[in-house]
Amino acid sequence: MKQRRLGPLAAATAALALGALSSASLADPHPDAELVIDGELHLVTRAPAPEHVAHVFDTVKSGWLYRTDETRALQMDDFDNPGMLYVDRGQDLWDTAEGTADASCASCHGDVETMRGVRATMPRVNDNGELWALENYINDCRTERMGAEPWGWTSDGMKSMTALISLQSRGLPMSVQIDGPAAEYWEQGKEMYYTRYGQLELSCANCHEDNNGRMIRADHLSQGMVNGFPTYRLKNAGIVPMHQRFRGCIRDTRGETFAEGSPEFIALELYVASRGNGLSIEGVSVRQ
Repeated sequence: MKQRRLGPLAAATAALALGALSSASLADPHPDAELVIDGELHLVTRAPAPEHVAHVFDTVKSGWLYRTDETRALQMDDFDNPGMLYVDRGQDLWDTAEGTADASCASCHGDVETMRGVRATMPRVNDNGELWALENYINDCRTERMGAEPWGWTSDGMKSMTALISLQSRGLPMSVQIDGPAAEYWEQGKEMYYTRYGQLELSCANCHEDNNGRMIRADHLSQGMVNGFPTYRLKNAGIVPMHQRFRGCIRDTRGETFAEGSPEFIALELYVASRGNGLSIEGVSVRQ
């Protein structure tokens, strides 16, 4: 795990940043709130920590628990959840024929409900031994089966389709594979998680392990679980994919970040996802 020695200026700046964290107001997770969608579907927001995280947490917790009452309520009602607009667009795209094959997603897969379980196992190693995220599989279908142009990683089309597919797994436990062919990628992602980045020399763990339950400026520091992605972020007034959030975190360290869809971020996604194994996929969550 990379932890470089800080220069005098970087050390002073990091000390100020961590001081701001230590003196910030608490944003502890709600002790007993339960996530129930439309009064019917109960989602798991607390689960025993997976073995590889048990040295840090006894219980892993969804970021939903760290939100305000108003934000949590938005996610509990599909009519009020603004992320459902993207789901509706995704359904239209699912049924739209495109490309040289004049084919749609439905042409091969039928009803989108056939995607149930897919989001819960992402990212995963493909038949060629490469670690792919959900976005990779979507673009592979577009280029190889439909003869259509690939979508940009953070394009509206991709956000809408990932929202639609993720919703099909809502309520299922996160269950990514970390052994076998996935092991080397998982180790790469773990190293990234504990690597200090940027002028502030901060790692993912500095916020989500050392300071979870606190606030820095307007940001709530949760355990950093990703079972809710893609998420509708009120601050952005739109869907925020996981890799976009990774970029934002590294940017906030004043560091040079990786690109969405890069092998580095896909490996990091695998490691972070594995930390939340057992938590329910939330489909399209709402965050501040």
